[in-house]
Amino acid sequence: MKKTAVVLGAYGFIGAACVKALRSQGFSVTGIGRSRDAAAKMPPGIQWVFRDIAEVSPSGWKSLLEGADVVVNASGALQDGARDNLAAIHETAIRSICEALAGSETRFVQISAAGVAEDAPTDFFRSKARGDAILMASDIDWIVLRPVLVVGAQAYGGTALLRAAAAFPLVQTMIVPRAVIRTVDVEDLAAAVAEAADGRLGSRFVADITEDEEQTFAELTQTVRRWLGYPAWRYTLTLPDWSVRLNGRVADALGWLGWRSPLRTNALLSLQGGITGDPKVWKKLGGQSFKSLNETLERLPATAQERSFARLYLLLPLAIGCLSLFWILSGTFGLVSLEAAKAVLTDQGVSQSHAATAVIGGSIIDLILGIGVLFRRWTKLACFGMIAVSFGYLGAGTLLTPHLWLDPLGVFVKVLPAIMLALIVPLVLEDR
Repeated sequence: MKKTAVVLGAYGFIGAACVKALRSQGFSVTGIGRSRDAAAKMPPGIQWVFRDIAEVSPSGWKSLLEGADVVVNASGALQDGARDNLAAIHETAIRSICEALAGSETRFVQISAAGVAEDAPTDFFRSKARGDAILMASDIDWIVLRPVLVVGAQAYGGTALLRAAAAFPLVQTMIVPRAVIRTVDVEDLAAAVAEAADGRLGSRFVADITEDEEQTFAELTQTVRRWLGYPAWRYTLTLPDWSVRLNGRVADALGWLGWRSPLRTNALLSLQGGITGDPKVWKKLGGQSFKSLNETLERLPATAQERSFARLYLLLPLAIGCLSLFWILSGTFGLVSLEAAKAVLTDQGVSQSHAATAVIGGSIIDLILGIGVLFRRWTKLACFGMIAVSFGYLGAGTLLTPHLWLDPLGVFVKVLPAIMLALIVPLVLEDR
């Protein structure tokens, strides 16, 4: 009879790799997650259940997990934000699942993180540690795997940050230059999950999943830069601590707008403390060995797509910021200079009331689009709105004031690059 596995967060960076590894070992896989769009991008043959795991009750989990041989928890969040609640995801969900699995023979494989501890410097590590403790105190069949920095072909989270940092032009910007980092190939981690799920290594153990070698973050980015095919940096700039903290605070604020930046405070504090682990327990259990960073990169071709992504990842926040500023200022100037804006239309025979309606209405639309593009949930829709409104402006303007095409300040011409920018942003928004 075919074994069954349920994977929480099955379309994520780690979750997707676990699904592939489990299926290669003969498991029938059911994925659980929130996003139908993300699930649609996964290979066929996976059953899906769409739930917010933070909100499922113990009775709900009992129904969802009934008959499963293995449950793999590949879900998680870096920091509290508009889309995430650490306590709910890392603790409440674990407690509910343990209650649901009580008395069953289902094995629970928890993918935690190396370095978790109750006294760790970040909410992420502390909440993960509490979730692990809840699991280890239960009477179910559990295994806790704690990977270090996970590296893979998919650019997401820490791996996206590595690529972007390595692709920074001319200057190596040093954030945490002396922090010690170990990595693990995402496929090795997934294979370890499948090995643990199959019961070959026993149960009720905690093991770090890590390569044997370690390097500083500065060495790590230099290695990735060589892999990308870029020449060595000409200059090195060590960022002061206050600027790193400020960057983290800005990224934290953006988290409440739905953006999951790898530069949020929790991530920076994690990097500062180092990301390392000890493979001793895993080796003692007879688990497979893991590739070094160089061996991992050797299996991943550094293509033109890799280089393009690394550059675009750096530019995306600037592009969104420019669009937001452009449209907010456009709307603000229309309202502040209402009479001058109305005069452009009334000089062409438009009535005062119609001109006022057009200017005020257009300014409000501009403000809505400029603010809306900042919210991750609405960014793509706002960009499409910007494109539609821009063509509307150009069409109406051409009919009423065609002479503005020849204006020496490029009143109409300047709208064209704004349209192109609004078209490019949605194309590079995908993070999975």
